[in-house]
Amino acid sequence: MKSLLHCRPNQPGTSTGTPGFSDKVAASRPIIPSLAPRFRAIPNHLARSSIYAPIARGRRILHQGATLISRSDAIIRFSGQQLDQSHADVWMQLLYESTRFPVGRPFAINRATFLRAIGRHTGNCEYKWLMRSMEALAFGMLVIDVRTKRGDRKLSIGETRALHMIDSFDCDHATGKYVVRLDDRWRHMFEGREYALIDWNKRMEFSAHQDMAKALQLLIATSNDSPQRFPVERLKEQLGYDGRPRDFLRSLDKAIRELERVEIIAGGRIALNSRNMLQAVWNRL
Repeated sequence: MKSLLHCRPNQPGTSTGTPGFSDKVAASRPIIPSLAPRFRAIPNHLARSSIYAPIARGRRILHQGATLISRSDAIIRFSGQQLDQSHADVWMQLLYESTRFPVGRPFAINRATFLRAIGRHTGNCEYKWLMRSMEALAFGMLVIDVRTKRGDRKLSIGETRALHMIDSFDCDHATGKYVVRLDDRWRHMFEGREYALIDWNKRMEFSAHQDMAKALQLLIATSNDSPQRFPVERLKEQLGYDGRPRDFLRSLDKAIRELERVEIIAGGRIALNSRNMLQAVWNRL
């Protein structure tokens, strides 16, 4: 017997995607192309935003249409519980699982297998954690507006029909199986290869309590440039850090050392730029 059912009925309304995209052809494809087992994927605009902030444990902020920190070409508003890097792991793994199915089709996962795939143990506590994570993702709602360099609207999703991180899921505790559905409009966020490939093997190598390093891995993956430079103040905002600046610098340096240890970057440092502003600098490997 199913102990919990989450469902989101279809609602009227439309959203726009890339002009000329064939919905008929898209319906036979997955949300994203098939991925090698080593990789997971995340849309660049989400990876560059503050949606998965490496926040400390404790009481979480409940956002109501909050505008996320992101690049100037994207305005992303979010409603729901503040998400963290563990939610990012769950969502990216769900996207990976969905690559075997046409866009929008429900697919089944085994919760024990799924937990092991994201580097977690199995057991009652972990199953409860996974349920809470799925609920947070199903509750989380986005409005995404992306513009071209000239300011023309390129993509708009969620304004007329709610876009959730997970559209719906069923959990059967007796069998340990979830049946998950992702909104077919997520495909628009992956068109034109506008997504980052995340080295999953390296992500699983991160030490415990290294959420800032995991958040930076997402940001690093959005660009093939090497070296990469990021203003410290901008990183502090994007990573949702509201503590003292000197504490943030210590945490940032610790994250840089961890990224070097798992060989995602080399030569990481915090230094002054030509305008005498602090920036994080590294070479992407």
